[in-house]
Amino acid sequence: MTSYKAADSKREEFRKYLEKAGVLDALTKVLVGLYEEPEKPNNALEFLKQHLGTAGPDAPDVEAMKVEITELRTRVEQLEAENQELREKVQQYDPAGGAAAAAE
Repeated sequence: MTSYKAADSKREEFRKYLEKAGVLDALTKVLVGLYEEPEKPNNALEFLKQHLGTAGPDAPDVEAMKVEITELRTRVEQLEAENQELREKVQQYDPAGGAAAAAE
């Protein structure tokens, strides 16, 4: 019987800890949100992760960022090629000035 009370005491202590840390409120809000979803998600665990803020960015956000990175890399390559062309033109018209500009 003593071990039963000790276990109850530990559970109550842990519950108080979770309540004080705001974990119970956060879980309750997320679970209520899931309950109120008109169309239940296929992956309830993923829903919980996303709404608790532990899942990181959404998959569409990550895809959008990947597309943007690819576009920006292409743009950098274009600008580097244009820069090289312009340096060559400057070199062609002003060999002394082009050498100084290329050194910068």
